[in-house]
Amino acid sequence: MTIGKSRDRENAPSSAQPSGGAEQAADAVSIGRVLSAARIDAGLTVDQVSSATRVRVPIVHAIEEDDYGCCGGDFYARGHIRSIARAVGVDGEALVAQYDAAHGGAPATKRPTQLIESGPIKVPGRSRPNWTAAMVAAIFAVVALIGFNLVSGKTTGSTTGSASAPLPSGSGTGSVAAAPSPSVQPPAPAPSVAAIAAAPADKVTVKLVAEKDTSWVSALDGNGKSLFQNNIEEGQDQTFTDPKQIKLVIGNAGAVHVYVNGKDLGPAGKNGQVVHVTYTPGDPQAG
Repeated sequence: MTIGKSRDRENAPSSAQPSGGAEQAADAVSIGRVLSAARIDAGLTVDQVSSATRVRVPIVHAIEEDDYGCCGGDFYARGHIRSIARAVGVDGEALVAQYDAAHGGAPATKRPTQLIESGPIKVPGRSRPNWTAAMVAAIFAVVALIGFNLVSGKTTGSTTGSASAPLPSGSGTGSVAAAPSPSVQPPAPAPSVAAIAAAPADKVTVKLVAEKDTSWVSALDGNGKSLFQNNIEEGQDQTFTDPKQIKLVIGNAGAVHVYVNGKDLGPAGKNGQVVHVTYTPGDPQAG
């Protein structure tokens, strides 16, 4: 009886042998390795990714090591994976699907996902300035000032004319000369942002204006020297000049307006998009 039991044990399949699905999972590149490699290829540091995505530095490090314990649950882990993937330029949905396959499948409802993808986070109580209303008010103020000056000039001219009437006979040969009415000159127009960004033909000048939100920006000159690495807050601007070229990495392209060599190129890209661009002297489209 002992010999029979030994043979049954030898013929029984070993539970330690990996199944086909386990071998495929072992062959697949982990999510953390994909994000880390993409970040290095994009030339970004962990701090830069954290600034662009608003995901804290320790969490970015943990996700690159495939440790999701500090994310606070699957819901937040999926959101962090999507944000980091968008910042380093890889397919976030494919990585989320890989995460779901390894952690018990996708959630039953897509409502949390829609909340994450609905757009950039809006800070409560922070309203953006109404530039259109301010511009209209400034135009009305200029028109009112010009009209007031014109009316004042006509009133002064008519008063001076009545004072210049000839004196009665016998009182003298002279007459009171009419004072010349002051000429009304409209206020000089304010210089445009494009004119400020203009540069000589032998140089390249780039002006970045954060109009809609905060964005992280890195700027290198023609020799690879760092000119700027920091956030540009909403309403701030930065100008860079170099004889050869200006190389930029913009973490939130939709928030940054670009002016190159005196030309308005509009927003650098879409909201949340990471853009790598290089500008040279001359036509910015050709550069």
